[in-house]
Amino acid sequence: VQLQASGGGLVQAGGSLRLSCTASGRTFSTYTMVWFRQALGKERGFVAGIRWSASVVYANSVKGRFTISRDNAKDTVYLHMNSLKPEDTAVYYCAARPGYPALSAVATMNYDYWGQGTLVTVSS
Repeated sequence: VQLQASGGGLVQAGGSLRLSCTASGRTFSTYTMVWFRQALGKERGFVAGIRWSASVVYANSVKGRFTISRDNAKDTVYLHMNSLKPEDTAVYYCAARPGYPALSAVATMNYDYWGQGTLVTVSS
């Protein structure tokens, strides 16, 4: 599976962006899809995840501002980011793993496939 992330850019605080991650492969609908991010000098951290069933989970820092969704017909997962803050500045990575994990495992389990990352910069 290959993942292609896009949609990053420069936005002012309070603005919005939508990230996209398109997967190659025939079984996208069975994959758990997630977004992680890594700010300069910091460890990569979980942002949001969506299971095959479309159930979702978010990091506390983005709850109420970010929405993850998927379109299985397009083999694409989205991250809609609203009310962006300077601390959201990071490289955002999408990742995928086949299977049917518990929702509680989505944020912490290992992922088999990773996209190349897309940079989001939020100016104050």
